[in-house]
Amino acid sequence: MPDNLFKIITGCKSTSARLAELALLHGAVRTPVFLPVGSHATVRSLTPGDLEEIGIKMILCNAYHLYLRPGIDLIVKAGGLHNFMGWGKPILTDSGGYQIFSLSSLRKISEDGVLFRSHVDGSEHHITPEKSVSMQQDLGADIIMALDVCPDSGSKKADLARTIPVTTRWAERCQRAYHNNGQLLFGIIQGGIYRELRGTSAEQITALDFPGYAIGGLSLGESKSDMWDTVDYTVKLMPLDKPRYLMGVGSPEDIFEGITRGIDIFDSALPTRVARNGALYTRKGRINIRRFIYRDKMEPVEASCKCFTCSNFTAAYLHHLFKCEELLAYRLATIHNLFFMNDLLDEIRRSISEGSFKEKKMEFLSNYQTTHEDKRIEQKIRSAEIKRGKEFTDC
Repeated sequence: MPDNLFKIITGCKSTSARLAELALLHGAVRTPVFLPVGSHATVRSLTPGDLEEIGIKMILCNAYHLYLRPGIDLIVKAGGLHNFMGWGKPILTDSGGYQIFSLSSLRKISEDGVLFRSHVDGSEHHITPEKSVSMQQDLGADIIMALDVCPDSGSKKADLARTIPVTTRWAERCQRAYHNNGQLLFGIIQGGIYRELRGTSAEQITALDFPGYAIGGLSLGESKSDMWDTVDYTVKLMPLDKPRYLMGVGSPEDIFEGITRGIDIFDSALPTRVARNGALYTRKGRINIRRFIYRDKMEPVEASCKCFTCSNFTAAYLHHLFKCEELLAYRLATIHNLFFMNDLLDEIRRSISEGSFKEKKMEFLSNYQTTHEDKRIEQKIRSAEIKRGKEFTDC
């Protein structure tokens, strides 16, 4: 990776947190950074203008979903994904490996690739590593991901072990198919919660010298202690001078924990999904705006928040919108949660620059009430079950 693409500006002396800048085709992005999820080329309920106003630096779109609807050819005809969705800043595309492998009853894995039936209309499709790279390059994303095997979190160690060499060979094929036009192709390290498998995968994937690396296959139902133990072990096996991406992780408390361990990039549908269910982030934790106690609260959701929602509307109004199931409820709640996340990352980057990250983390976590572990895992499992039974997307 050329020296000018990922520049580490400074680091925290007491943790592995670091402030860096990643140069991409559609602009430079300061890290650590959080990416909202826009699987179908939209962050659900928001316009690109909303995202700009919030201050979002980069978003994630899903090549699997865009391949099925509206089709890669149509997006190419529109001038690429950025033109198609009216977003001028960087985009990271996920290969769709997780979504494809969630279709447990509708797909078949072979050395060549994955044969699966669309969750949309039941049509049969075959995606290979070469096709995955070609689709993502045609979309024009700034960062594209290698196709990997992403087993369920409950998979047995022996089953996971059989997928590691396949993920490596697919990564090699992705590299050979990739045409360097300024887009960055990242490799993905797999292995579940097993150190031996993570070590093998990390050794093999980093040997391929990708410009960036992701830790995949976590936040899928395992305990947080298992997840962070796995990240602790894996991140030490990743190059210091290249960006590190923790896939699918994005709760406020997890952002702090990941950054403490040296993670640079995060993505998650969590902030937008819970917003549409009436769960709003505050500095003291998530609140449920549907609760009766907010019926006559004639103040913003959070007085110190400068987002469009809190600057213009009361908690009572949001409560009313959710009770009436008005579409505006989902937009205002999503704006608030994404502003909260973006503002938090701004503060974190500033604290790393000023040498006060450890104190910022302690201050935030001492006031923020997290979701109970048992409830979190239950919600994660239920969400996965719903996705398997319906459509596996949350834009």
